[in-house]
Amino acid sequence: QEKSCRLAAALLGEGSEISQEQLYELLKFAALGRCHKAAQPSWCRIYHQSHLAGVVVVVLHEMSQLHFYRFYLQFKHLRKVFRHRFTLTPSANFPASLYGEGTNLKPQSTPQGLTSTSSECINKSPDLQCDPIIQRYGEKKQGLTSYTLTLEEQKKNDYPIEGSPGCKGYISTECDQQRTDSSPLFGLDCEMCLTAKGNEVTRVSLVDARGRCLLDELVRPESAVLNYRTRFSGITKKMLLPVKTRLSDIQTRLKKMLPHDAVLVGHSLNSDLQALEMIHPSVIDTSLLFARSEGRRFKLKFLAKAVLGKEIQCEQKLGHDPTEDARAALELAQFFIEQGPTKVVAELNLEMLLTAEKLAEVSQNKAALQPQGCGFQEQLNEPPPVSKPCFLDCLQVTGQKPLLLGRQGLDSSGLCESNLSTSNKQILQRALEDVPLSKFSIIQFSLGPEYIASHLHAGLHEKVRSKLTDMLTIYAGPFEENFCMKSVKKEFGRCGPIQSLTVVTETFQPYVCIQYEVLEAAQLAVESLNGAEVAGSCIEVQRPVTAAMLDCNVLIKELELDVENEGVIYVAGLKKSLTETDLQEEFSQLKDLETLFLPKDLQSGKHRNCCFLKFQKSQSAMDALEAINGWTMKGSELRSRNALAPGHLWRWIWQMNHSNGKQGKHIFYEKMEQLSDSEQDLRKKVKKLDHHIKKLYRSLQNNTLCVVLFPGMN
Repeated sequence: QEKSCRLAAALLGEGSEISQEQLYELLKFAALGRCHKAAQPSWCRIYHQSHLAGVVVVVLHEMSQLHFYRFYLQFKHLRKVFRHRFTLTPSANFPASLYGEGTNLKPQSTPQGLTSTSSECINKSPDLQCDPIIQRYGEKKQGLTSYTLTLEEQKKNDYPIEGSPGCKGYISTECDQQRTDSSPLFGLDCEMCLTAKGNEVTRVSLVDARGRCLLDELVRPESAVLNYRTRFSGITKKMLLPVKTRLSDIQTRLKKMLPHDAVLVGHSLNSDLQALEMIHPSVIDTSLLFARSEGRRFKLKFLAKAVLGKEIQCEQKLGHDPTEDARAALELAQFFIEQGPTKVVAELNLEMLLTAEKLAEVSQNKAALQPQGCGFQEQLNEPPPVSKPCFLDCLQVTGQKPLLLGRQGLDSSGLCESNLSTSNKQILQRALEDVPLSKFSIIQFSLGPEYIASHLHAGLHEKVRSKLTDMLTIYAGPFEENFCMKSVKKEFGRCGPIQSLTVVTETFQPYVCIQYEVLEAAQLAVESLNGAEVAGSCIEVQRPVTAAMLDCNVLIKELELDVENEGVIYVAGLKKSLTETDLQEEFSQLKDLETLFLPKDLQSGKHRNCCFLKFQKSQSAMDALEAINGWTMKGSELRSRNALAPGHLWRWIWQMNHSNGKQGKHIFYEKMEQLSDSEQDLRKKVKKLDHHIKKLYRSLQNNTLCVVLFPGMN
C-alpha cells in the first residue's frame, strides 16, 4: 500500500504562535526533503515527505488575522478545510522575505538591449577555477562517457533506478552494453498531462545523433485526464480522441529502437523517464551538464538561445514541441563534448548572459508600465540595487523555478516563474492550469487597493474589537437593592476568568455587567445561569443587544463546529491553587485524553481558573462533558461546555482587550458609518475569495501541502 504524506503539528497551546523562521522550516523540508539535506521542522513533523506531490502557498495580500475573524462567517470553506491554524509573529515586509522584492535594476540603452554594466561584465573573463562547470568536469576536453551521470548522481536527481522501491513495474531498456566515447547519442523528450494517476505521457519524441526524428507519437493515458496542460504540452482533448497507442506500446518500440550501448540525452530527463516508467543506465542531463552554483539550473529555452542561437518554446506556438526540445538537448550535449568545459565557460559566460537577459526583461516591463512622456534619463546614473535574499533562494538547488501568480505590479526577484494577472479570477484560472506543473507554487490573491486603505483597516479593527468585547460581556439581573456583590462575583466566576464586573445604575433595579476573558465563560454564564437564583434573586442573563450582535448565536454555533475545536472542551470552576500536574492526575480517568491546556494571564503569568481538554475522539469529548458537569474537584464544582476559541484566538482576544483600542473610539465612529457600504462590498469580495480558495483546493493533487497566509499590513 502506498504511503501517503501527512503533517502532524504539535498543539502549541497558549497562543499557537509560530515565527516566520518556523514557517520556512516547514516549507523548506516539504519542498526539499532529506535528499537535499533539509531538516524536519522543529515544531511539527512531515511523514513520508518523498510522497509529497507539491507545496502550494496561498498569500492573501495585506489581509491579517483581523480579517479572518471579522469575516469569519464568509470564510466558510477556509474554516472547514484547514485544520491547523497558527498566529504568525509580525515581521517587516513578509512577502519580500518569502519571494524577494525584485532587482529593480535600471535599464540602459545599448545595441543589444542590455545594460552597459552587464555588457562590461560580459567582456570580462570569468575566474575559471571558481566556475561550477570547471569544478565538476575539470578544464580538459573529454569524451562523452565523462559526462554521463553516475549511479549516485542518478539517485540524487530522482532518476528511475533498477530495484528502487518507487520503480516497481518499470521497464528496462536493456541497453546494458559497455559505453565508449563513440557510443550513439539519442535525444528524448516527452509531454505529459495530469491524470488521476499523476503525470502521464501524452507525446514522445526521439531523435538520433544527426537530429533526425525517429519517433514522434501521441499516447493515450491509462487514467482519466484531469488537466491536458495545453499551454505547455500543446495537447488537447480532440487530439487524443482517435489515439489508440498506449504507454506499453511506446515502451516496446523504444526498447527495439535503442542499440545496447545507447546514451540518452535530455533536459531534466528524470521526469521523462519517470513518466515513461522506463529505466536506462546511461544518460546525459543537459540541465546538470551546464552546471550552476548552489544546484540551480539553466532553462532549456535559455541554453538553446545562448549556446546554439536557436529560439525554441516560442510563445506564439501552442505548447512545446518535444521533437524540437529533444533536438535542442542533443545539440547542447554535442556542443559541450566537442568544445570542452574551458571553452564553454570562457566564451559563453552563461551567468552574465542570463543576467543581461533579465535586465532586458526588466527594462521592457518598466518601460511598459512607465506613463507616456516619462523617460528613463533621470534613472540612468542610479546604481542598480541588489535584490535582498529571500526564502526562495534555498529552493534553487532543485533546478526548478517556483511558480508565482498574482496581480500585475507584483515584483519578484527573478527566482520565480512569474505570471501576473489583473484580477483574482484570472489568477485562479492560471492557478488551475499551472499549479499541477509546479512542485512549489505561490498564489497571491488581493482584495484590491481600495480595500486596504489604513482608515478602513482601522475601522475594521475597532469593529472587531467592539464585537468581541460585546461577545465577552453579559448583563445579569435584576437584583435586590442591597444585594451581595461578592456572591455574584463568586457564582459568575465559576464560569471562567472575569476581566471586569460593574453595577449598572441606569435601571430601576440593579443589574451587573460582567466582562469575561474567554468566550466560553460568557456563553457558559448565559447557558447555565439564565433563570437561576443568585444572591437571593431570580435573574436573567443576556448579552448586549446591538446591531452587530444580531448574528451572535450563528457565530457561536459556527465557532463551536469549527474543525479546530473538534474534540476540545472547556472546563471552568478550577481552584487557582491547582497545578497542571494536579489536573493531569484528576482528569487521567477520562478516556482518550490527549492534551491539557491551562491558560495563563499573559501579564502576570498566573494560571486562570479554567482549562481546555483535547480528546483523540469527538465522542470521548462528549462523554467527558457529561461526566465533568457537576463534578466536584477539591471542593469546587466544575462546569464545562464545548470549546469556542482555539489558542490563537484566545491570545488575540486578550491583546485586543488590553490594547488602547478603547481610547479614541469616538474618532472611528463617524468613519465607520461612512464605511458601511464599503464593508458590504468587502463581505462579498471575501466570500468570493473563499470560493476561489475552495476551487483551487479541490483541484490539488492528493498529498499536496497547502498553506494559506494572512501576512498583514506590514
